Amino acid sequence: MQLNKFTDYALRILIYIAQPRDMPYTIAEIAQDLHVSKNHLVKIVHFMGKQNWLITTRGKGGGIALNPEALEMPLGQIVRILQGENQIVECNTPPCVLRPQCGLKGILDLALEQFYLSLDQYTLAQVLNSSPAAKYTTQSPIQLINL
Repeated sequence: MQLNKFTDYALRILIYIAQPRDMPYTIAEIAQDLHVSKNHLVKIVHFMGKQNWLITTRGKGGGIALNPEALEMPLGQIVRILQGENQIVECNTPPCVLRPQCGLKGILDLALEQFYLSLDQYTLAQVLNSSPAAKYTTQSPIQLINL
């Protein structure tokens, strides 16, 4: 599974603005530091503001700050929302003639759900305080399949 650019950039923005400081971040500085176009960034920040993950303030002295509640959100939930209704395999458009005898879509859907369940073990706060992933205590892949 590959994250779309919207999700990739959104996660980078969340991590970037989670760094504490006295003044809010601006679109211009985030765009420059993360090497993302301002137009694309505006769309992503607007979306995340509507999700209440960000606090946005217009005008002089305004900017973008992380809603502290977002720190406790499961990472899988964040990625699910950002990815939208993204399917690994689309069997209906155009209709696949192999569908009646093929179980691949079901297997891939299960794998995608396991991916999200794995991410749900972590919060955004844990990503910020990250050390190598090996230090996190996680369930083995066999345990995840049996959930």
